[in-house]
Amino acid sequence: MKLKPLQKYFFFFIVAIASCLETTTIKRPDVSNIIVQVHIERFDQDLAQIKPEDISLKNKAWQEQYNVFYSNYMQDILQIANPADSIRVKEFLTQIIKQKDFVDLNKAVAKVYPSMESYEKELTQVFKYVKYYFPEYNIPRFITYVSGFAYQTPIGEDYVGIGLDMFLGAESEFYPALVQSIPLYISRRFTPENIVPRVIEAVLREDIYSIPDQTHNTLQHMIYNGKIMYAMDMLLENVSDELKIGYTKEQLAWANKYQSDVWTWFLQENLLYSTDHLRTQKYFTEAPFTPELGEKNESAPKLGSFIGWMMVRKYMERHPETSLKELFAIEDAQKILEGSKYKGK
Repeated sequence: MKLKPLQKYFFFFIVAIASCLETTTIKRPDVSNIIVQVHIERFDQDLAQIKPEDISLKNKAWQEQYNVFYSNYMQDILQIANPADSIRVKEFLTQIIKQKDFVDLNKAVAKVYPSMESYEKELTQVFKYVKYYFPEYNIPRFITYVSGFAYQTPIGEDYVGIGLDMFLGAESEFYPALVQSIPLYISRRFTPENIVPRVIEAVLREDIYSIPDQTHNTLQHMIYNGKIMYAMDMLLENVSDELKIGYTKEQLAWANKYQSDVWTWFLQENLLYSTDHLRTQKYFTEAPFTPELGEKNESAPKLGSFIGWMMVRKYMERHPETSLKELFAIEDAQKILEGSKYKGK
Protein backbone atom coordinates (compact mmCIF):
# COMPACT_ATOMS: atom_id res chain seq x y z
CA MET A 1 0.00 0.00 0.00
CA LYS A 2 1.29 3.39 -0.99
CA LEU A 3 0.00 6.21 1.17
CA LYS A 4 2.44 9.10 1.41
CA PRO A 5 0.87 12.37 2.58
CA LEU A 6 3.02 15.48 2.52
CA GLN A 7 2.27 15.81 6.19
CA LYS A 8 -0.16 14.46 8.74
CA TYR A 9 -2.09 16.96 10.80
CA PHE A 10 -4.62 16.41 13.55
CA PHE A 11 -5.69 19.95 14.39
CA PHE A 12 -5.05 23.36 12.94
CA PHE A 13 -5.96 27.04 12.52
CA ILE A 14 -5.98 29.08 9.35
CA VAL A 15 -4.89 32.50 8.14
CA ALA A 16 -5.56 33.53 4.55
CA ILE A 17 -2.57 33.62 2.23
CA ALA A 18 -1.58 36.41 -0.13
CA SER A 19 -2.47 36.08 -3.79
CA CYS A 20 0.01 38.19 -5.72
CA LEU A 21 1.05 37.02 -9.16
CA GLU A 22 4.24 35.05 -9.69
CA THR A 23 7.37 37.17 -9.70
CA THR A 24 9.17 35.59 -12.64
CA THR A 25 8.33 35.39 -16.33
CA ILE A 26 7.50 31.84 -17.31
CA LYS A 27 7.20 30.73 -20.93
CA ARG A 28 4.79 27.83 -20.99
CA PRO A 29 4.06 25.60 -23.99
CA ASP A 30 0.74 25.51 -25.80
CA VAL A 31 -1.16 22.55 -24.37
CA SER A 32 -4.57 23.30 -25.86
CA ASN A 33 -4.46 20.18 -28.01
CA ILE A 34 -3.58 17.83 -25.17
CA ILE A 35 -6.63 15.84 -24.12
CA VAL A 36 -7.01 15.75 -20.34
CA GLN A 37 -10.19 15.96 -18.31
CA VAL A 38 -9.90 15.86 -14.53
CA HIS A 39 -12.96 14.71 -12.63
CA ILE A 40 -13.05 14.95 -8.84
CA GLU A 41 -15.02 12.17 -7.16
CA ARG A 42 -16.97 13.23 -4.06
CA PHE A 43 -16.56 10.42 -1.54
CA ASP A 44 -17.09 13.02 1.19
CA GLN A 45 -20.66 13.48 -0.04
CA ASP A 46 -21.27 9.75 -0.29
CA LEU A 47 -20.17 9.18 3.30
CA ALA A 48 -22.01 12.22 4.65
CA GLN A 49 -25.31 10.94 3.24
CA ILE A 50 -25.06 7.37 4.49
CA LYS A 51 -27.59 5.96 6.98
CA PRO A 52 -26.75 3.25 9.55
CA GLU A 53 -29.04 0.71 7.91
CA ASP A 54 -27.24 1.16 4.57
CA ILE A 55 -23.67 0.71 5.82
CA SER A 56 -23.30 -2.97 4.95
CA LEU A 57 -24.59 -2.44 1.41
CA LYS A 58 -22.51 0.68 0.86
CA ASN A 59 -19.39 -0.92 2.31
CA LYS A 60 -19.59 -3.61 -0.35
CA ALA A 61 -20.36 -1.14 -3.15
CA TRP A 62 -17.60 1.28 -2.15
CA GLN A 63 -14.98 -1.46 -2.23
CA GLU A 64 -15.71 -1.79 -5.94
CA GLN A 65 -16.32 1.89 -6.67
CA TYR A 66 -13.38 3.41 -4.80
CA ASN A 67 -11.12 0.37 -4.70
CA VAL A 68 -7.75 1.03 -3.07
CA PHE A 69 -8.73 4.48 -1.83
CA TYR A 70 -11.61 3.08 0.20
CA SER A 71 -9.39 0.43 1.75
CA ASN A 72 -6.77 3.06 2.64
CA TYR A 73 -9.44 5.39 3.98
CA MET A 74 -10.96 2.81 6.31
CA GLN A 75 -7.68 1.28 7.50
CA ASP A 76 -5.19 4.14 7.47
CA ILE A 77 -7.17 7.38 7.69
CA LEU A 78 -10.13 6.49 9.90
CA GLN A 79 -8.24 3.48 11.30
CA ILE A 80 -11.43 1.45 11.65
CA ALA A 81 -10.91 -1.88 9.94
CA ASN A 82 -10.31 -3.65 6.67
CA PRO A 83 -13.48 -3.19 4.59
CA ALA A 84 -13.57 -6.96 4.23
CA ASP A 85 -14.48 -7.11 7.94
CA SER A 86 -18.04 -5.94 7.36
CA ILE A 87 -19.18 -6.49 10.93
CA ARG A 88 -16.47 -4.32 12.41
CA VAL A 89 -16.93 -1.68 9.71
CA LYS A 90 -20.66 -1.43 10.43
CA GLU A 91 -20.08 -1.21 14.18
CA PHE A 92 -17.52 1.59 14.09
CA LEU A 93 -18.88 3.52 11.11
CA THR A 94 -22.30 3.61 12.77
CA GLN A 95 -20.71 5.28 15.78
CA ILE A 96 -18.80 7.80 13.66
CA ILE A 97 -21.66 9.01 11.48
CA LYS A 98 -23.85 9.61 14.56
CA GLN A 99 -21.31 11.92 16.19
CA LYS A 100 -22.24 15.59 16.19
CA ASP A 101 -18.69 16.60 15.26
CA PHE A 102 -18.82 14.39 12.18
CA VAL A 103 -22.19 15.78 11.12
CA ASP A 104 -21.16 19.40 11.69
CA LEU A 105 -17.86 18.96 9.89
CA ASN A 106 -19.55 17.48 6.82
CA LYS A 107 -22.06 20.33 6.79
CA ALA A 108 -19.18 22.82 6.80
CA VAL A 109 -17.46 21.01 3.93
CA ALA A 110 -20.69 20.90 1.94
CA LYS A 111 -21.16 24.64 2.46
CA VAL A 112 -17.65 25.58 1.32
CA TYR A 113 -17.54 22.99 -1.48
CA PRO A 114 -21.00 22.52 -3.00
CA SER A 115 -19.16 21.92 -6.27
CA MET A 116 -15.59 21.11 -7.27
CA GLU A 117 -16.02 22.37 -10.82
CA SER A 118 -13.54 25.25 -10.59
CA TYR A 119 -10.89 22.95 -9.12
CA GLU A 120 -11.52 20.40 -11.85
CA LYS A 121 -10.84 23.12 -14.44
CA GLU A 122 -7.64 24.21 -12.70
CA LEU A 123 -6.36 20.67 -12.29
CA THR A 124 -7.25 19.86 -15.89
CA GLN A 125 -4.99 22.68 -17.07
CA VAL A 126 -2.21 21.69 -14.65
CA PHE A 127 -2.25 18.08 -15.80
CA LYS A 128 -2.21 19.08 -19.45
CA TYR A 129 1.21 20.56 -18.67
CA VAL A 130 2.13 17.42 -16.76
CA LYS A 131 1.21 15.32 -19.80
CA TYR A 132 3.21 17.63 -22.06
CA TYR A 133 6.40 17.23 -20.02
CA PHE A 134 5.81 13.67 -18.80
CA PRO A 135 3.67 11.93 -21.44
CA GLU A 136 4.19 8.53 -19.84
CA TYR A 137 2.59 9.67 -16.57
CA ASN A 138 -0.82 8.16 -15.90
CA ILE A 139 -3.12 10.76 -14.42
CA PRO A 140 -4.65 9.41 -11.20
CA ARG A 141 -8.15 9.59 -9.81
CA PHE A 142 -8.93 12.55 -7.57
CA ILE A 143 -11.12 11.76 -4.59
CA THR A 144 -12.34 14.12 -1.88
CA TYR A 145 -13.01 13.00 1.67
CA VAL A 146 -13.24 14.18 5.28
CA SER A 147 -10.48 12.86 7.51
CA GLY A 148 -11.19 14.44 10.88
CA PHE A 149 -8.15 16.72 10.39
CA ALA A 150 -5.74 13.87 9.67
CA TYR A 151 -4.43 13.84 6.09
CA GLN A 152 -4.39 16.69 3.59
CA THR A 153 -3.29 15.33 0.19
CA PRO A 154 -2.27 11.65 0.45
CA ILE A 155 -0.99 9.89 -2.64
CA GLY A 156 -2.15 6.31 -3.03
CA GLU A 157 -2.12 3.67 -5.72
CA ASP A 158 -3.64 5.43 -8.75
CA TYR A 159 -5.35 8.15 -6.71
CA VAL A 160 -4.79 11.51 -5.04
CA GLY A 161 -6.89 12.19 -1.98
CA ILE A 162 -8.08 15.69 -1.10
CA GLY A 163 -9.05 16.16 2.54
CA LEU A 164 -11.57 18.97 2.21
CA ASP A 165 -11.88 19.46 5.96
CA MET A 166 -8.30 20.71 5.80
CA PHE A 167 -9.10 23.41 3.26
CA LEU A 168 -12.10 25.10 4.86
CA GLY A 169 -10.69 28.63 4.93
CA ALA A 170 -9.90 31.32 7.46
CA GLU A 171 -13.49 31.78 8.62
CA SER A 172 -14.08 28.17 9.58
CA GLU A 173 -15.64 27.80 13.02
CA PHE A 174 -13.60 24.66 13.72
CA TYR A 175 -10.11 26.09 13.65
CA PRO A 176 -9.90 28.67 16.47
CA ALA A 177 -10.38 26.03 19.16
CA LEU A 178 -7.58 23.92 17.68
CA VAL A 179 -4.87 26.55 17.34
CA GLN A 180 -2.81 25.28 20.27
CA SER A 181 -2.47 21.81 18.73
CA ILE A 182 -0.99 22.81 15.37
CA PRO A 183 1.35 25.79 14.87
CA LEU A 184 -0.09 28.73 13.02
CA TYR A 185 2.84 28.78 10.59
CA ILE A 186 1.64 25.42 9.27
CA SER A 187 -2.11 25.72 9.52
CA ARG A 188 -2.47 29.18 7.98
CA ARG A 189 -2.22 27.60 4.52
CA PHE A 190 -5.23 25.31 4.82
CA THR A 191 -7.38 27.44 2.56
CA PRO A 192 -9.28 26.70 -0.68
CA GLU A 193 -6.65 28.39 -2.86
CA ASN A 194 -4.11 25.89 -1.54
CA ILE A 195 -5.87 22.84 -2.98
CA VAL A 196 -4.33 22.87 -6.46
CA PRO A 197 -0.75 23.83 -5.38
CA ARG A 198 -0.70 21.22 -2.64
CA VAL A 199 -2.07 18.52 -4.94
CA ILE A 200 0.52 19.14 -7.64
CA GLU A 201 3.33 19.40 -5.09
CA ALA A 202 2.31 16.01 -3.67
CA VAL A 203 2.22 14.49 -7.16
CA LEU A 204 5.63 15.93 -8.03
CA ARG A 205 7.32 14.79 -4.84
CA GLU A 206 5.72 11.36 -4.57
CA ASP A 207 4.86 10.21 -8.10
CA ILE A 208 6.97 12.09 -10.63
CA TYR A 209 10.22 13.07 -8.97
CA SER A 210 10.89 11.57 -5.55
CA ILE A 211 14.03 12.75 -3.79
CA PRO A 212 17.04 10.88 -5.25
CA ASP A 213 18.89 8.42 -3.02
CA GLN A 214 22.16 10.30 -3.51
CA THR A 215 20.75 13.49 -1.95
CA HIS A 216 23.02 13.96 1.05
CA ASN A 217 24.52 17.44 1.34
CA THR A 218 22.88 20.85 1.60
CA LEU A 219 23.45 21.77 -2.04
CA GLN A 220 21.82 18.56 -3.22
CA HIS A 221 18.79 19.24 -1.05
CA MET A 222 18.69 22.81 -2.34
CA ILE A 223 18.68 21.66 -5.94
CA TYR A 224 16.06 18.95 -5.36
CA ASN A 225 13.66 21.37 -3.71
CA GLY A 226 14.53 24.03 -6.27
CA LYS A 227 13.56 21.66 -9.09
CA ILE A 228 10.22 20.94 -7.41
CA MET A 229 9.52 24.65 -7.01
CA TYR A 230 10.55 25.39 -10.60
CA ALA A 231 8.25 22.62 -11.79
CA MET A 232 5.42 24.33 -9.91
CA ASP A 233 6.39 27.53 -11.77
CA MET A 234 5.89 25.69 -15.04
CA LEU A 235 2.73 23.80 -14.15
CA LEU A 236 0.73 26.42 -12.25
CA GLU A 237 -0.74 29.43 -14.00
CA ASN A 238 -1.49 32.66 -12.10
CA VAL A 239 -0.36 31.29 -8.75
CA SER A 240 1.71 33.50 -6.47
CA ASP A 241 5.24 32.57 -5.47
CA GLU A 242 4.31 32.78 -1.80
CA LEU A 243 1.47 30.32 -2.35
CA LYS A 244 3.82 27.89 -4.11
CA ILE A 245 6.43 27.85 -1.35
CA GLY A 246 4.10 28.53 1.57
CA TYR A 247 5.38 31.96 2.60
CA THR A 248 3.45 34.96 3.75
CA LYS A 249 3.82 38.01 1.54
CA GLU A 250 6.16 39.49 4.17
CA GLN A 251 8.33 36.37 4.26
CA LEU A 252 8.71 36.34 0.49
CA ALA A 253 9.67 40.02 0.54
CA TRP A 254 12.26 39.28 3.25
CA ALA A 255 13.71 36.33 1.30
CA ASN A 256 14.01 38.40 -1.86
CA LYS A 257 15.52 41.40 -0.06
CA TYR A 258 18.17 39.38 1.78
CA GLN A 259 18.75 36.70 -0.84
CA SER A 260 22.36 37.73 -1.45
CA ASP A 261 23.10 37.94 2.28
CA VAL A 262 21.61 34.51 2.91
CA TRP A 263 23.69 32.99 0.11
CA THR A 264 26.84 34.59 1.50
CA TRP A 265 25.97 33.26 4.95
CA PHE A 266 25.58 29.71 3.60
CA LEU A 267 29.04 29.99 2.06
CA GLN A 268 30.69 31.56 5.10
CA GLU A 269 29.26 28.91 7.41
CA ASN A 270 30.48 26.13 5.10
CA LEU A 271 26.97 24.76 4.84
CA LEU A 272 26.81 24.08 1.12
CA TYR A 273 28.49 20.69 1.24
CA SER A 274 27.59 19.80 4.80
CA THR A 275 26.07 16.36 5.34
CA ASP A 276 25.17 17.11 8.94
CA HIS A 277 21.43 16.56 8.62
CA LEU A 278 20.69 17.58 12.20
CA ARG A 279 22.33 20.94 11.54
CA THR A 280 20.93 21.63 8.09
CA GLN A 281 17.40 20.18 8.09
CA LYS A 282 16.02 23.40 9.57
CA TYR A 283 16.70 25.13 6.24
CA PHE A 284 14.21 22.86 4.49
CA THR A 285 11.49 22.07 7.02
CA GLU A 286 8.42 24.03 8.05
CA ALA A 287 9.11 26.69 10.68
CA PRO A 288 7.91 30.17 11.64
CA PHE A 289 11.34 31.67 10.80
CA THR A 290 15.06 30.86 10.54
CA PRO A 291 16.61 31.32 14.02
CA GLU A 292 20.12 32.45 13.02
CA LEU A 293 19.01 35.03 10.48
CA GLY A 294 17.14 38.31 10.73
CA GLU A 295 15.94 40.25 13.70
CA LYS A 296 12.77 39.93 15.78
CA ASN A 297 11.95 36.54 14.23
CA GLU A 298 11.12 38.21 10.91
CA SER A 299 13.20 35.99 8.63
CA ALA A 300 11.65 33.56 6.16
CA PRO A 301 11.79 29.80 6.83
CA LYS A 302 12.90 27.08 4.39
CA LEU A 303 15.70 29.28 3.06
CA GLY A 304 17.54 26.28 1.64
CA SER A 305 14.55 25.52 -0.56
CA PHE A 306 14.16 29.18 -1.51
CA ILE A 307 17.82 29.56 -2.53
CA GLY A 308 17.62 26.30 -4.47
CA TRP A 309 14.55 27.61 -6.28
CA MET A 310 16.30 30.83 -7.26
CA MET A 311 19.34 28.85 -8.38
CA VAL A 312 17.31 26.52 -10.59
CA ARG A 313 15.47 29.49 -12.08
CA LYS A 314 18.83 31.04 -13.01
CA TYR A 315 20.00 27.77 -14.52
CA MET A 316 16.89 27.48 -16.68
CA GLU A 317 17.15 31.11 -17.77
CA ARG A 318 20.66 30.34 -19.03
CA HIS A 319 19.66 26.99 -20.53
CA PRO A 320 16.19 27.56 -22.01
CA GLU A 321 16.59 24.56 -24.28
CA THR A 322 16.42 22.28 -21.22
CA SER A 323 13.02 20.67 -20.72
CA LEU A 324 11.52 20.01 -17.32
CA LYS A 325 12.08 16.30 -17.75
CA GLU A 326 15.72 16.91 -18.70
CA LEU A 327 16.15 19.17 -15.68
CA PHE A 328 14.92 16.40 -13.40
CA ALA A 329 17.36 14.00 -15.07
CA ILE A 330 20.40 16.10 -14.11
CA GLU A 331 21.83 14.20 -11.15
CA ASP A 332 24.82 16.45 -10.45
CA ALA A 333 23.77 19.35 -8.21
CA GLN A 334 27.16 20.98 -8.79
CA LYS A 335 26.36 21.17 -12.51
CA ILE A 336 23.23 23.18 -11.72
CA LEU A 337 25.15 25.51 -9.41
CA GLU A 338 27.94 26.15 -11.91
CA GLY A 339 25.59 26.34 -14.88
CA SER A 340 23.37 28.87 -13.14
CA LYS A 341 26.29 31.18 -12.27
CA TYR A 342 24.24 31.95 -9.18
CA LYS A 343 25.85 34.52 -6.88
CA GLY A 344 23.00 35.27 -4.56
CA LYS A 345 20.81 37.06 -7.06
